[in-house]
Amino acid sequence: MLSDAQVKRYHEDGCLVVEDVVPKALLAEVRTVIDEWVERSRTVKANDELHDLEDDHSAARPRVRRFKAPDLHHDVFRRMIGLPKVVEALGELWGVGVRYDKSKLNMKSEGGGAAVEWHQDWAFYPHTNDDLAAVGFMLDDMELSNGPLMILPGSHRGPVIDHHADGFFCGAIDVEAAGLDVSSAIPLTGPAGAITIHHVRVVHGSAPNLSNRPRRLLLHQYRAADAWPLTELPKWDAWTAALLSGEETFEPRVTPVPVRLPYPAALNQGSIYENQRTLGHRYFDQPAKRAAAT
Repeated sequence: MLSDAQVKRYHEDGCLVVEDVVPKALLAEVRTVIDEWVERSRTVKANDELHDLEDDHSAARPRVRRFKAPDLHHDVFRRMIGLPKVVEALGELWGVGVRYDKSKLNMKSEGGGAAVEWHQDWAFYPHTNDDLAAVGFMLDDMELSNGPLMILPGSHRGPVIDHHADGFFCGAIDVEAAGLDVSSAIPLTGPAGAITIHHVRVVHGSAPNLSNRPRRLLLHQYRAADAWPLTELPKWDAWTAALLSGEETFEPRVTPVPVRLPYPAALNQGSIYENQRTLGHRYFDQPAKRAAAT
């Protein structure tokens, strides 16, 4: 599935873009379901188990930041979990079996879809080893103008940066306080139907969508079959059912990776957008810096 050069780039940079992964018919089906969900969201007035709404969402102008756990709400997203090309690619990167974790659908509506501040996924859910990745399914063309995923290459080989504000976890990095230079960040752009793969420890974020086109990215999280979470106890039946390839094991692989626990818990519970509200210095709220990322 992957060339030697692609595998090398992933391990060096912590990210990868692979084109022509999602079949066109499946892509069209997913878009149709999303359009139906957005239309129905006109009657939704507050965040719930499916909807995470933009602050300016209204019945007249429905704007959804995220559909939570879409795989629990429609079969089309469940069918995308085990796409052979995705499972094969992850197996080649890790050299072990692959287990599915969870899903989210990030929606950046045209003309201002919400930014996601710089962070490391690892800060939310550390494991016994760091062979974990998020796979982003590009449901629209990802371009510089519509807020693509931005990755700080090589940062997955560095420390776990503090994701706290005023003593509480906030799911974001204060770039100034951390002395983090994000000027070398690269955008993960590509055509609809491509996927992104980014390492669980790599620093990443995304600017608002300032174009007149939507930017919808379905994110599925995967972990190596022998990576066990440190902050939650798996429910055995669901845990084993999520194994997509390889053999089940009772012996977690433990490697010397840096860990910071996400405690005390975020003051604003819910999605990452709510967690990040308490971040004092928001990088993407600063026009000059936001322009540099677009």
